[in-house]
Amino acid sequence: MAADTRLQPRQDNAWTVPALLLAAFCILFVALGIAPLYRQDWLLETLLVLAAVPLLVVTRHRLRFSNLAYACLFVFFSLHEVGAHYTYSLVPYDEWFRALTGRSLDAMLGFERNHYDRLLHFLYGLLVTPAAVELFARYARYPRVWAALFPMLFISSHSVIYELIEWIAAVVFGGELGQAYLGTQGDIWDAQKDMALALAGSALSVLLLGLAGRLPVQR
Repeated sequence: MAADTRLQPRQDNAWTVPALLLAAFCILFVALGIAPLYRQDWLLETLLVLAAVPLLVVTRHRLRFSNLAYACLFVFFSLHEVGAHYTYSLVPYDEWFRALTGRSLDAMLGFERNHYDRLLHFLYGLLVTPAAVELFARYARYPRVWAALFPMLFISSHSVIYELIEWIAAVVFGGELGQAYLGTQGDIWDAQKDMALALAGSALSVLLLGLAGRLPVQR
């Protein structure tokens, strides 16, 4: 008897959304790689993307993330490339906001520094967590409470590693390049605040996924 194919996903459409997102990101990557504000800092910042995106492509058949997870990763990587193009501490978001509204966002919120880096650390937790949830759901077995805790711990550990990499890079390269990549802008608690924001973003993401019933558990 022939199998009923009405409930089976069409294989030719299974990768349409990820392929379109990858194509759009490649175009954006090339465009933002043209004449960045500080080429050496751009090279350091894009190492993350040059490692992560090919890895996602190579392992796509072993672990096919949901379209939601791919879309979240696309948004994060795209915003990261904006930061790499301008150098995080110099992204002119306040100028863009002023051009649209005629008002200063920094003045409205009482910001005394460029907060684009802080936004991206928060978005790292918010937008990478869906993929982390699906990764643990695919390979791990655990009680329900760990469906929330494992992704947040995963994001937190990455935040610590990234801050250590920033510190090592600043020591190795030193000078203007080291300071540009570190991006503390004079805040001695910059690393701690960045890690806290990533954890907050991850916690919010887990909460939203839980409310939407998207915290799968394998027993």
